[in-house]
Amino acid sequence: MEQPLEINARVSRFGEPAESELPDDIRAIYEKNREKIGFVPNVFRAYARRPEHLRAFLAYHDVLMKGPSGLSRVEREAIVVAVSSENRCQYCMTAHGAALRVLSKNPVLAEQIANDWRTADLPPRMRAILRFACAVNEQGFAATEHDIDVMHLAGLSDDDVWDIGAVAAFFGFSNRMAGVMGMRPNAEFYAMGRTPLAP
Repeated sequence: MEQPLEINARVSRFGEPAESELPDDIRAIYEKNREKIGFVPNVFRAYARRPEHLRAFLAYHDVLMKGPSGLSRVEREAIVVAVSSENRCQYCMTAHGAALRVLSKNPVLAEQIANDWRTADLPPRMRAILRFACAVNEQGFAATEHDIDVMHLAGLSDDDVWDIGAVAAFFGFSNRMAGVMGMRPNAEFYAMGRTPLAP
């Protein structure tokens, strides 16, 4: 009988500090995540090697992903999944794919966006958002007035366009740092938000 494939348990090629050595505020972040989702995401463990970087990363992440915005949480997670898919970032696509499945309660749509948002069954507003977000992610991108007009025609405000660009740009950075660190997704992410098949 074939043995199941092992999932690489390595958090980052640069290692991670022992939890007992972490500053109090970083240990508190670990505990909060254990209470909320049952584990500590590897991105926190990897960035904990440089606590000042983790603090800065989380501060801007939380402004973009949880702060006030004309974009819903689902739309913001969809941006992350689409951009991370195009950047071939396994960590972010897996972790935020899980978040998108949970928040949207639509695992089929989340998988379609992860595989190729262009062929996904998307409403027009979401298609416009992901088209712009992925353009922001392209090398040498600079928005034209036409690009902004198209977003306005899709019902998105200037602040919405700003937020789409900020989320896409931040996760372009995050994707590339995940690649530098060789970050691996927690195994727990793969099962989150999936609907069990009926017997």
